[in-house]
Amino acid sequence: MAAFRKRNNKWQAQIRIKGHAPRAKSFITKRDAESWARKVEAELEASAVRIDPRVLDRSTVRDLLDRYRKEVTVAKRGAASENTRLDGFLRQAWANKPLSRVTPQVFSRYRDERLRIVSAGTVIRDLGLLRAVFEVARLEWGLPLPENPVAMVRKPRSPVARERRLQSDELEVLLKATEATRNEWLRVAILLAIDTGMRRGELLGVRWKDICFTSKTLLIPVTKTGHPRRIPLTVSALELFQRRKNHADTGKDLVFPITANAFRQSWERCRRRAEAVRPLIGELRFHDLRHEAVSRFFEMGLTLPEVALISGHRDPRMLFRYTHLRAEDVGAKLDAAMLKT
Repeated sequence: MAAFRKRNNKWQAQIRIKGHAPRAKSFITKRDAESWARKVEAELEASAVRIDPRVLDRSTVRDLLDRYRKEVTVAKRGAASENTRLDGFLRQAWANKPLSRVTPQVFSRYRDERLRIVSAGTVIRDLGLLRAVFEVARLEWGLPLPENPVAMVRKPRSPVARERRLQSDELEVLLKATEATRNEWLRVAILLAIDTGMRRGELLGVRWKDICFTSKTLLIPVTKTGHPRRIPLTVSALELFQRRKNHADTGKDLVFPITANAFRQSWERCRRRAEAVRPLIGELRFHDLRHEAVSRFFEMGLTLPEVALISGHRDPRMLFRYTHLRAEDVGAKLDAAMLKT
């Protein structure tokens, strides 16, 4: 029998019939919800083919993970990192449990065990992927799971957002350390990261044909969000690209024709050299340069939409996590404003 509840000024009808996946739909009026429920119940009851609930006894979590990897993960840009996470799940004892015996408590225990080893952020991402696997199994594969067991698991508290910015002369120390490298592209990449706010992957994907020196813009066709964007280039950024062009092999399509691993290793060596001069710089990550860039954009007076156009953030809340204004700088602006009044 259908159940009805009022939620966010709408009536939601929920149908649970043994042998079929749960159904739910929202309507403006309760009458419409009841009408839809009667129709769907009749169709399900009259259906000659039902999903055998015993399939949950014959299928395991491992089966779901393997199928998800082959059908869903393979099409994602982040397939490599997601495959690593799936490999970790498959090493767990609960991966061999039949779906009929999978409960929220199984993943609650997994959460608590993981929190002893990794950060809360990693556990949140683990639970997010597991929830997605079970949701696809319920809604797209038609498995008669009564509920998503991971949806009932409480997530750990989100970690405090990282607020690392360049301090005093750290940029000079870092650039000095690049002089000992056998290449000139790392120095250019560091300065471009601060000037444009691009991610490492976006930098490595820049092609010469995407740079327009006339309009002073750069097209970034492949991004983390999946939405291409065109960003403005400052005079200094154009000079950096020109410098790179003078040293690079013009026959190459990419501005930085190197692998992500080669870039990472070069950055790590550079950071270790800089750490000998400034110990605290050892904790600096390349991604922190993106935080530095976004914070500088706001300090220059750019509006939120203008910064989002450059950084590519679709959610303002995420953009704020990348923004670390210095209290002393804001205080100086307040003093300057008060002197004008």
